Amino acid sequence: MSEYINNNEKRVEQLFKFSQGILNGENGSNLMEKYGDTLKHITPHDMIAMEEKQLKSGISPQLIKEKIEKVMNVIYDQLKKYKWEKPAEGHALYYLMLENRELEKVLNKIKKSLHERNYIKVKTQVEELFLMEPHYVRKENILFPFLEKTWRNCRPLSVMWSIHDDIRLKLKELKKILAENEDFNADIFKLIGEVFFLMYGMIFKEELVIYPVAMETLTEINWCNIHAQSYEIGFSYITLPKRKRKSNSVSTKNAIDLAKVFFQTETGSLNRQQLELILNTIPLDLSFIDENDEVRYFSNPTDRFFPRSPAIIGRKVQKCHPPESVHIVEKILNAFKAGTKDEASFHIQMRGKFIFIRYFVVRDEKGKYLGTLEVGQDVTEIRKMEGEKRLLDWE
Repeated sequence: MSEYINNNEKRVEQLFKFSQGILNGENGSNLMEKYGDTLKHITPHDMIAMEEKQLKSGISPQLIKEKIEKVMNVIYDQLKKYKWEKPAEGHALYYLMLENRELEKVLNKIKKSLHERNYIKVKTQVEELFLMEPHYVRKENILFPFLEKTWRNCRPLSVMWSIHDDIRLKLKELKKILAENEDFNADIFKLIGEVFFLMYGMIFKEELVIYPVAMETLTEINWCNIHAQSYEIGFSYITLPKRKRKSNSVSTKNAIDLAKVFFQTETGSLNRQQLELILNTIPLDLSFIDENDEVRYFSNPTDRFFPRSPAIIGRKVQKCHPPESVHIVEKILNAFKAGTKDEASFHIQMRGKFIFIRYFVVRDEKGKYLGTLEVGQDVTEIRKMEGEKRLLDWE
């Protein structure tokens, strides 16, 4: 089987066949006997390429999520031995990995409290797990867009995002059941086990697969921009890292030219600064997707409720959503392009706010589809309004 050592395509094909056997419930010992020699030479790059092949072949993200741990457990030792340059302090990836170490400390605290059967401590410590959220959001909105622009095999990132959502859901369920009870029961232990499985598994997938390949494929400029954009979303557990100077691809000359640009219509004109400040002052979260489904613009309001990062500019909007909801996005866009719909609206409750989300089609004067405008608005206070408050009533 020595021909597989330096042949990425053959290794990926063999790993794919092995994973197919796992998905089909075949005998693990027989599969190991058949593919074991090849699996000894698997790399993180192979793992990503194999999962891309799974998704392209029509295997659902849900099925991949259910079985991927079995596949990775088999090749754990090989992935662990893979040599890659670990990031130094100051590097964006360094802080993502440092957050994982802090998460492990929280999980270990919960383990200790479970062993002591201390319900109050567990209930409090579970709250600390929610602090991992910025870590996942930074991956989804900053790291992933950079990887999507660089990797040929980027579909597995959508599966990882889906697992983020699984973690979020299980944490909410766990918090709720802990609040409703006063002592441990079988359902609580089951949920804690599921949360531990997902969160430890995510660390495993990040540090043995995604991060090594990211480190070997993204440029220093990419990483500087990832780090600079991370402050918008924030960090999990760790002390705020020192800012590094952001790499700027716009030349000084271009910046000066942009400052002189005017937006002019029949109803008036604005310079660049005025236009930007007006768009950011409007109490709306605006995003524009062009006719090719690529994100071209988002506003930067003071109170943003959906995370945004410059990394998403040029990103396909389908990749800005977990796989479970992509089909709805596609349905809306297809209706807009076909001319059967002009608007779609939704509303959600998030962090004590009532958020109204609307999608509007953008067409030119001849009816040609130019894109879609997403508008998010916090209508919590608006919904409480009664009677009148006139201009003369202002104080």
